[in-house]
This record gives sequence, structure tokens and C-alpha cells, in this order.
Amino acid sequence: MTDFDAIDALLAGARKEVPLPPVPERRALREELGLSRPQLAQALGVGPSTIAGWESGRDPSGEVREKYAYFLEGARTKLAADSTPPADEPTLPSTGSPTEAAPAPEAPAATTSGPGDGDELSAPQPCVLCGRPARHQVEGFPQHLDPAECGTDDAERTPPREESRPEPSAAPRPQKVVPAGRRLRTGEAPDPIAAAVAAALDQHSGDVEAATAALVRRAIPDAMALLDRTRKGGRYDIVAHPWLPDVLRKPTARGADEIWEARPKWTRPTLPPGEHQVTALDVNGAYLSALKTHLPIGRLEHSTGDQHDRRRAGVHLVTPPDWEHDAYLPNPLGNRDEPGPLWVTEPTLRLLQRLSGPRYGLCDPPVIHESWTSGATENLLEKFRVLLKDARDRAIAEGDEVTLEYVKAMYAKFVSTMGESNYNRELYRTDWMHLIRSQAFVNLWWKAHRAYDEGLMVVRAMGTDELHVIGDWRAVFPEGRAVTEVKVKDVYTVGEAVRPES
Repeated sequence: MTDFDAIDALLAGARKEVPLPPVPERRALREELGLSRPQLAQALGVGPSTIAGWESGRDPSGEVREKYAYFLEGARTKLAADSTPPADEPTLPSTGSPTEAAPAPEAPAATTSGPGDGDELSAPQPCVLCGRPARHQVEGFPQHLDPAECGTDDAERTPPREESRPEPSAAPRPQKVVPAGRRLRTGEAPDPIAAAVAAALDQHSGDVEAATAALVRRAIPDAMALLDRTRKGGRYDIVAHPWLPDVLRKPTARGADEIWEARPKWTRPTLPPGEHQVTALDVNGAYLSALKTHLPIGRLEHSTGDQHDRRRAGVHLVTPPDWEHDAYLPNPLGNRDEPGPLWVTEPTLRLLQRLSGPRYGLCDPPVIHESWTSGATENLLEKFRVLLKDARDRAIAEGDEVTLEYVKAMYAKFVSTMGESNYNRELYRTDWMHLIRSQAFVNLWWKAHRAYDEGLMVVRAMGTDELHVIGDWRAVFPEGRAVTEVKVKDVYTVGEAVRPES
């Protein structure tokens, strides 16, 4: 193949991406047609959060872009057609003199005689008055023409008003309601997690290992669907694909951005003389608990100066304080070799500020140089977290390892793939990923401090969930598998027994 052949092949395979309407028009077109994001998402084969991203400024690509453009163009055409008056309607010319109206088409003959009779339906439909099958319609609504056939005591042949809605064919049974804070909610809502587990077990004929593997493989899309479900009626809309500053972007595919998560990897430098029994404790559901953290709602905004607004959250360039307690407590910043300013997350900043306050006085306040923040709330993912936690608790109580592994995969993969990941294209929130991870490290740090404050000797803190202590830890931490409890990972001995002098 010559160079010209290669160029011809390249040009033949290249194609210009189909244009899309401006961002504000995309949402307007969908809403004017009365379509919800889940309805459109199902038709396009994506998630509702992806639609939200497209309506917030992110553009699709490839085949799904063509589908989305086809929908938007079709929506434009339909709305334009609906707003154009029909040709057979009488119109007034510019001179103001009326024109002769075109004769109205003859109405089809009704099959049943009598005033107010309607068209016969091709198949019976529920009557709008009684719900029983009716064979005729009045002004577009299925309805009995003979009051004797209608199941209501006060059935009338007056057509319903235009704004009325057809009633269901059978009266639904009353739903039990339970208090949910200030509001009410129904107490018999379906459990999507239990339904997914039951379906997987049925599909694999009760094979626990096969069902678990299948559920773990679909954990990411299922977690995103669960998130969408818990956000219905929420106070804030999740911005799934916001613009992010350069500090949150990877310079290369395998590189790292500039955010420091403060992951601890600390070991106590010395121990008292003698032999010591060390218990390695495992903190349960570290990432699940960390979903409760202050998360920015919208696009991050830049600010400078040594000021911190606790109503906002994001990432901050700070000069951290010196830490002089490494002999018995881990550094809140984790293991860091390079001195000077660095970008930290909201949980890390709040931890340092709290430790510098009058109650603890363990360090000086950090100095803030600049920040990228947005208005924030600690409860953005709370319904999502509680639903996963409750499913996890039930699975533990019932010995249901399938559900337990499924739930664990959902929250772990949810956190790990919400950044720039090819496995989750519905939520690109690198800032959230860093904040949730950092919150898990902060939670572990506070457990280390509690152990120290209660008289235990802290000898190691690792990652998000591993704490090694010497002493009666059961007097400090409850033992178990719940997220508020800890379990034993290992017990080992260090040091040598002191021999008595002869």
C-alpha cells in the first residue's frame, strides 16, 4: 500500500461527528415532550446519570451520539409540528376579513344510537368512571354509554374534563406509610438488592458461586441504578459530569493528579521493653461509612486566601503544620516525604483544623493558599449509603454471603470507578472519589486516636481498615461485623520477655 492509499483509506474511514443542539436546548426538548431522564436513558441504552451529564455540558461520542442526535432532531420536529395549526382550521387573512371555513369532516357513525354516543373501540378498555371494560369512548376516554352498564352508583354520561386522568382498572390496596424524618414514605417499597440476588440465584439454578460472580460483574451499573433510585425526590440534583480543574486531572493515562489523600502507613517506632501481644483489628465497611462526608454539589469554583467556608467542600492547597506526635499517633497527612504546600481534600483539612483547636491542641492550624470548592452537603449519598448498609446488615444476620459480596462490590467499585474510569461512564466525579477515600482514612485516624485516648497502645495504622493495638481493645471497640464494629484480623506477639535478674 502506498502512502496515498493509506491516506485514502484514512479519509474513507473518517467521519465528522453529528452536531448536537446547545446544552440548554437538550434538556428543554426532553422536558417539553414530558419525558423523564430514565425513559430516555432506557431508549438509548445508557443510565439516567449519563443523560444528566449530556444535559450539563458533556458530549457523547460514537454510535450513542448519533442516537442522541436522532432523538433531539425528532423532538424538535415533533414539537414544531404540534405548534403548527392544522391546515383545515379556519384562518384569518392579513386584511382581517374572515374566510369561509372549510366544511368539517363527517363524524363516523356510532354503533349505538342516542345523544352523546362515542366511537366504538377496537378492544375493550377500562372505563374512566368504574374501571370495568367499556367498548366505547367519549371525547377520547373509554366510558360506558349506558349508565346501567357502569359499575358506579352515580355514573353519568357527562364526558370527563380534559385534565382528568383514567383511573386504574382495579382499586389498589392501601399502602402502609411509616415516618421518615419530617416526611412519610411507604413501608412496602420493593428491595432492588434482594430482587437482583433472587434473580441471579434463579438464573444459575441456585449455584451460589456462579450467582455471586455474576452479581459482582454487574456491581457498577447496579450501583449506579441504585443511586438514581435513591436520588428520586432528592433536594439536590447530582452533577454527574462537571468541569474539573487541572489539579484533578491526570497529566498522562498512568499518571496521578495533584490531590493528596493522606493514606496512612504508620508503624510506632519503638515499644516498651518486654513481650507484647498485638491484635490487628479490621474496620468493617470503611468505604461504606465514608460515603457520609461533605461532598461538593456542583461545579468547583476557585478562591484564594486563608479562609475556609464550612458550607462548602472541595480541595485545598495548604501548608500543613508540623506533627510532633509520631512516636505514638500517626500523622494525619499520612506518609509524606516532600515538604511544602500540597493539595488536600476537605476531610483532611477539617481533621487538621479540628486537631489544631483548643480541645486537642495537637498541631498548628494549616495555612490555606487557594481552594476549588462548591456548595456542599454531608447527606448527598445518605439514602444510597443507608440502603446498602441495611442490606449488608440483613445479609450478615441471615448468613447470606451472596448478598454480602454483592453489596461490598457495589460500594467498593462505586468509589473506585467514579473518577476517570472506563468501567463507569455514568459518573465522572474525581473530586468525590478523593474526598470519600480521604474520609475513610480520617475515620481510621480517629479510631487510632480513640484507642490512644482510652489507654491502648497503638502500634500500626494501615490503609482504610487496619489498626494494630496492644491492650484490652474490647473495652474500647465493640466486636462484630457491623459497620460500627471491628473484628480480629490477626493476633501476634512482638518483643522478648524480660528475664528476671539472677
